[in-house]
Amino acid sequence: MATSGILLVDKPGGMTSHDVVARTRRVFGTRKVGHAGTLDPMATGLLVIGVEAATRLLTFVVGADKTYHATIRLGQSTSTDDADGEITASADPERVSAIAADEIAAGIAALTGAISQVPSAVSAIKVDGRRAYDRVRAGEDVVLAARDVVVSRFDVLGDSPADDGMRDLDVVVDCSSGTYIRALARDLGAALGVGAHLTALRRTRVGPFDVADASTLETLAEARPLTAAAAAARILPVLAVSAKEAVDLRHGKRLVAQRARLEGPRAAAIDPDGVLIGIVERRGDDLKSAMNMPEGAS
Repeated sequence: MATSGILLVDKPGGMTSHDVVARTRRVFGTRKVGHAGTLDPMATGLLVIGVEAATRLLTFVVGADKTYHATIRLGQSTSTDDADGEITASADPERVSAIAADEIAAGIAALTGAISQVPSAVSAIKVDGRRAYDRVRAGEDVVLAARDVVVSRFDVLGDSPADDGMRDLDVVVDCSSGTYIRALARDLGAALGVGAHLTALRRTRVGPFDVADASTLETLAEARPLTAAAAAARILPVLAVSAKEAVDLRHGKRLVAQRARLEGPRAAAIDPDGVLIGIVERRGDDLKSAMNMPEGAS
C-alpha cells in the first residue's frame, strides 16, 4: 500500500509538473497523487506533492508564499516572457549596457510591495474553461486581467554581460502565491525600455518547505514522505485535542465554546497519538472541522 504523506521533490528542467506527478504515482504505486503549485517545464526546484490521504492538505499549501531565484535577460523580449519562446524584439546593445544600476533599482522598486500584475498570456490560468496557453497556441490573442500580488523581496544578486550584447540579472524574489516571475521580468524590461525575459527560474521555498530538504527523481524510490501530522504542523498552528474531541471532530461535531484555543483562523487538530485528525476553524465561538483525514491515515 502506498505511504500517505507530503513529499518534497526537486523538479529538473525540461519536465512538466505533471511528469513528476506521474513518476511519483509509479514509484508509490497509487493514482492518488497531487501537487501544490505548477512549475513551468523550463523551471526547476521545489514541488510539494501529496500522496494518498495527504493530498487533502494541498489546498492549505497552495496559497503559501514562495521564494524564487531567477535570471532576467535585459535587452530581449520573447513570445512567452521566458527562454522557451521566440525572440520578438532586441534592444541596441549599447542602450542595454548603458542602463545604470540606479535605473534598475528604481524599476525593481516599482515592482516591489503590493502591486497589480498582468500574468503572462501563456500561463495556466483558465479563460472560459481553457488554459490561456492553449488559447495562445491556437492563435488566439489572449489578454489576462490584472491581479493583486505581493512581492516582499526583489533583490539583484548579480549583474553580468550576456550573449549578443545583452545583460543578465541574477535575482531572488519572495512573493505571494499567484505571482508570475516571468511577468516581473517582462515588466522590468518594459520599464527600462529594452525588454526582458527569464532565462532561468528555480523555486527554492514554498511556505515552510525548502528545496534543500527535497528528493531528486533519482532518489524518489528511497524518499519517505512527511506524515500528514508533521506536514500540517509546519503549515498551521497545532491544536492538541483529546481522544474524545478527536472522535467528536471525526463525527462532524463542534468543539463548543473553544474559540479561544485557536491562535489564528484555523489549526491542525492532532490527537494524543500524534495523528492528524483534520483542520479545524472557528465557527462563532465554536471550533469545527474544515477538513477531516480518513481514519487510519497517518
